[in-house]
Amino acid sequence: MKVEFYKHSLEQQDIDNVVKVLHSLILTTGQVVDRFEKEFSRYSGCRYTVGVTSCTAALHLSLLAYGIGSDDEVITTPMTFISTANAILHTGARPVFVDVEPETANINADLIEAAITSKTKAILPVHLYGQMCDMKKIRKTADKHNLVVIEDAAHAIEAVRDGVRPGKLSDAVCYSFYATKNITSGEGGAIGTNSEEIASILKKLRLHGMSTSAADRYSKRYEHWDMEMLGWKYNMDNIQAALLTGQLNRIEQNWQRREEICQMYETEFRDNKNITCLKILPESKSARHLFTILVNPDKRDQILHYLQEKGIGVAVNYRAILLLLLV
Repeated sequence: MKVEFYKHSLEQQDIDNVVKVLHSLILTTGQVVDRFEKEFSRYSGCRYTVGVTSCTAALHLSLLAYGIGSDDEVITTPMTFISTANAILHTGARPVFVDVEPETANINADLIEAAITSKTKAILPVHLYGQMCDMKKIRKTADKHNLVVIEDAAHAIEAVRDGVRPGKLSDAVCYSFYATKNITSGEGGAIGTNSEEIASILKKLRLHGMSTSAADRYSKRYEHWDMEMLGWKYNMDNIQAALLTGQLNRIEQNWQRREEICQMYETEFRDNKNITCLKILPESKSARHLFTILVNPDKRDQILHYLQEKGIGVAVNYRAILLLLLV
């Protein structure tokens, strides 16, 4: 028996939704994206959702929308995928790493304030593996020092902690719809915000800084467009959105099944002294994106390769960013 590292949960209806778009006129950003953004906002609780091509794009544009740039500092975690730090670097800012909690691997909110300097402009917490950071404490620290908070919720669409969902206490929240994520369009992402002004800026930034989209220009009376700011080519298209809509309707059902499986693993590993499971905190609903175990670091790769030989899909998520080499 082979256990894949990840297997998507696409159904025939998802495929039919894509085929319908392929038979339509507008394949790029249009009404299907608009519909997904509204439906995702209803699920997430954020007033506005802006669909983009990846969570990396979401992080990059969110930082730009809040004016993060050259010589600024952004506090984040070293325990994340490189895209988190890369997005900061692409703005010209510098990531400042704060250590994590051993029991959750999330950024230690108690250590953030000591890392704040006169150059600090934002805090970028990452909800690792599906469990949220302490957003109440992070928001309190940010307010004390007048900092922006941008959440990396690539792993945590369904997560809740202390009654707080991603996006509730931050200025923007970034999601991923990459191939291995809980809902997927192969590549894709989104930004959630409660600011109408920021949402408007983000929609322009995702499409070269233009004042109107292609769908607006060609489905209505033609009006000349302007370039209002320097933007990027990060817009979600109708094909990606069509693939996501049906999955969004099944997201809680699929989460429930993952939760059952994870609890089974935790029960079976409980008495194994060679395995440590990361702690799911009280009053916390993990999105259960990844089931991560800690083992003896001297035997990690040996265990990894043994599991692969047995047909079990595994990976190291992640080696700390500051230990990676920039060649």
